[in-house]
Amino acid sequence: MKKIISVIGARPQFIKHAPMQLELQKHFNSITLHTGQHYDKNMSAVFFDELNMLPPDYLFDIGGSKRQGEQTGIMMTAIEDVCAQEKPDALLTYGDTNSTLATALIAAKMHIPLIHIEAGLRSFNRQMPEEINRIIADEFSHLLFCPTRQAVANLAKEGIEHERIFICGDVMVDTLSLVRDKISRKISTPYYFATLHRPYNTDDHRRLKSLLDNFQSLDHEVVFAVHPRTVFMLRNSAIDLESYNNIEFIDPIGYIDSVSYQAFAEAVITDSGGMQKEAYILRKKCVTLRSETEWIETLQHGWNQLVYDNLAELRIALHREPGKYIENLYGNGRAAQEIVNIIKDNI
Repeated sequence: MKKIISVIGARPQFIKHAPMQLELQKHFNSITLHTGQHYDKNMSAVFFDELNMLPPDYLFDIGGSKRQGEQTGIMMTAIEDVCAQEKPDALLTYGDTNSTLATALIAAKMHIPLIHIEAGLRSFNRQMPEEINRIIADEFSHLLFCPTRQAVANLAKEGIEHERIFICGDVMVDTLSLVRDKISRKISTPYYFATLHRPYNTDDHRRLKSLLDNFQSLDHEVVFAVHPRTVFMLRNSAIDLESYNNIEFIDPIGYIDSVSYQAFAEAVITDSGGMQKEAYILRKKCVTLRSETEWIETLQHGWNQLVYDNLAELRIALHREPGKYIENLYGNGRAAQEIVNIIKDNI
């Protein structure tokens, strides 16, 4: 039986890996390596518990406040050591994190076929570290699995051979289908659900305070799930959180709670890539606090709107009603099965 090592490290990758792990273990010697890029009980282990995932075969602690290069280098060493021991037939990676980048570089240097799930996404902003990670991972990949036709078109424009590119839908639709019967309402009154973690929204205390001021002024309470990175920034600022009585600050939450809050919110406010997509799948309006998005399909018909420089537009965007909803924009919930079938034929 051929051996595949799946490398994960961040919360969105845990979510994507859940349906893939189920399918991979049916046909391969499936090994999971967790870099520890994001490791917090509520932000890591709880995802494995909720999604009934097997625990990682290898767990490292390479997160924290390390610099980008330092973190990526330590990850590369860890992945290289495991590959030297396990001798996999392929490495599999998801998305655009530093764990993705480290996996891609080791695959290239050790001449191991690389499988990239969520390939072809482009925000066209090379100031974002994630954009560079995506481009490098796609360039080095043996098999590229795209969630949308636009992602396929992006790869074609970059000259990547079409024989390496496949469109199977998005595995996050699969994951949502696994937990739909566990989604429940948390709050009886109307609310907006918010998350923030990107450096350009949290590192500048003036920007962060301006965002909170805008949340405070909204017509419904804002339930703000505070990412560990954002907690650190808030604690190191002079912002008086007790003055924001229209914001309910809640601790980091697991996947089921996250999608539950989204499902019953009036709208979602975020800078997360994955949450833009989850909101769309759940048929919820989303306002993304960024100047661009890699999930451009969500912008169609106003289901997702971008607000960045002029935060006064947030209130207007939240009250703008979206238009037509496109069914199965991100697939039919069987992406993992289709992906694994293609891997079987090509590895």
